Amino acid sequence: MPHRRQLTRYRPVAIAAALALVAGGTAACSKDGPDDTLKSFLAGWRSGNLSSVGFVTADGGKVAANDVVTQLQELSGDLAKQSLVLTTVGAPKTTGDIASAEVKLDWTLPGGAPWSYNSKVRLTKQGSKGWRVVWEPAIVQSELATGDKLRVRRVSSKRADILDAAGKPLVTAREVVTIGIEPQRVTDLAQLQKDLDTQFKSIKVAVDMTNLADRVKNANKDAFVELVTLRRPDYDKIRNKVRTFQGAVFNEGQKPLAPSRVFARALLGTADVATREDIDANPDSVARGDVVGHGGIQQRYDTTLRGTSGISVVIAREAADGKVSDSQLFSTKPVDGKPIKISIDAATQNAADAALATQKQPSSLVAIKVSDGTVLAVGNGPDGGSVNTALTGQVPPGSTFKTVSAYGLLQKKAVTADTPVDCPKTIAVDGREFKNSGGEVLGKVPFHEDYAKSCNTAFVNLSAKLGAAGLNDAATALGLGGQWDIGVDAFSGKISPAGSPTELAAATFGQGATAVSPVAMASVAAAVACGQFKQPKVVLDPAPAKAVADGPPLDADAVAALKSMMREVVTDGTGTALKGVKGGPVFGKTGTAEFDESSKDTHSWFIGYQGDVAFAVMVQKGGAGSEAAVPIVANFLNTLSK
Repeated sequence: MPHRRQLTRYRPVAIAAALALVAGGTAACSKDGPDDTLKSFLAGWRSGNLSSVGFVTADGGKVAANDVVTQLQELSGDLAKQSLVLTTVGAPKTTGDIASAEVKLDWTLPGGAPWSYNSKVRLTKQGSKGWRVVWEPAIVQSELATGDKLRVRRVSSKRADILDAAGKPLVTAREVVTIGIEPQRVTDLAQLQKDLDTQFKSIKVAVDMTNLADRVKNANKDAFVELVTLRRPDYDKIRNKVRTFQGAVFNEGQKPLAPSRVFARALLGTADVATREDIDANPDSVARGDVVGHGGIQQRYDTTLRGTSGISVVIAREAADGKVSDSQLFSTKPVDGKPIKISIDAATQNAADAALATQKQPSSLVAIKVSDGTVLAVGNGPDGGSVNTALTGQVPPGSTFKTVSAYGLLQKKAVTADTPVDCPKTIAVDGREFKNSGGEVLGKVPFHEDYAKSCNTAFVNLSAKLGAAGLNDAATALGLGGQWDIGVDAFSGKISPAGSPTELAAATFGQGATAVSPVAMASVAAAVACGQFKQPKVVLDPAPAKAVADGPPLDADAVAALKSMMREVVTDGTGTALKGVKGGPVFGKTGTAEFDESSKDTHSWFIGYQGDVAFAVMVQKGGAGSEAAVPIVANFLNTLSK
């Protein structure tokens, strides 16, 4: 018989449907040669339909085709739904009524790893009934016996750390203790819940136990009903108490964590045990027990940080006493994750988190290193935040945007810092009235005083001289509205088209259709301090592929005048509460941003710089800039200077 090489592929099939096809008992038998019978067997193995193939046991007994289908599935175990390529290796070797053939099995394991080996198929001829396959578990793998199963065991990779710019770990494995309840040990669940709640509150940890009674009732008696995972230092504060509670149980371990619970939480995200949703979304790469990223950098760079699990194929064999032992057949080594290096500075971030912790309203603080654009802190308060408003918020900038408009006016030489500009109580443009906060009236004063005391009507008076093009040019020069790539999601701002005189007037002092984020306005302050826009940088390695190049140098005369005006805000304007902060002179601009015409609430802003650190603070519904944002800035700078 000429040599033939057949190639068949086993893919997931509906086993129940396959069994229905062969439910007629013992299959029909091929009367052709062993080569044709082998071909039919391999094709049937692939499809789950073996009705055209006859089977016998090693001692000659009949085997129903549907039983073979079932045993193929059971022996394959965890690999039953994996891709399998079956290839004959040469023609069957025949001696009289006995033949044998070598078959190559090429599995694609979960995650894509290949596993190949050869197996032997024996055939026998039974007179006029033709050739039958001698069914035996060793066909699937030579070491398999009846009752065995191929099982896949995962070898977890080591999740990598998130590092700071100097390569020191910010997020790394830290000791934790998970507190739970074992139902069979509980004597008084209501009292246990009350006692635990008291202890959790004593360390300022909120734990939702509203459905605890149902969870305990529906759990197995010896189950671990998880309540909360605490950092070891927090757990140690309540250890002596909770250890005495009847029914409370404890698991010690490690978890990737930042230095504190609130530390840049919205930016970093968390790394937790995979949920069912995680597994369903990534069945080939995530399995039960894996740690995956949720939110922030942990989620965006999850594949890099997680690495690739190793995989082991074993024969799972149950002994007479019911215990199952594994015999390894094949394995691949895990590939540990690669660290992500970011720009966050621990001391600056801690100062930002501490400053925001005192504020009850949602708030954000971004700090940028002036000299190179690296982002030193991304804070969202008052409790670390889950939404990264500091980078992705889209809100009106209020009077902090006067910094942009002032640069545009100074650069165009439409005014100088000393040019008198009228600051009336109100001013009308095309029938729309604009007013100053608190009804303030400065009269005709130098432009630098209009800026320092944040006169809206003065900027409305100058809006026509700035023009829509001038507004856009100034914003662009200071980096707003660009296609930033900082390694994480960030909003660089959207500038009003200022298509009408009223919209231009509103946009000139930070209202209208202009929207920004705190990082965008911190970048404006950094650009003024540096004399050049440098795109903010958060993820340093792997470096973002499409980072914006440094902008051209800003107009030196305009920048010099603007810096002097920003200093005056602190010495004699709306930010005088910052005159006495530690660490040197502060330059900045307050802002009060209206965001809803039907509400009197306003966002509170301050942008500025001190030395090589530029920053922006925004407090949602915080009122005037001097009311909420400025005290946070003072707290931040005083803490940073300790």
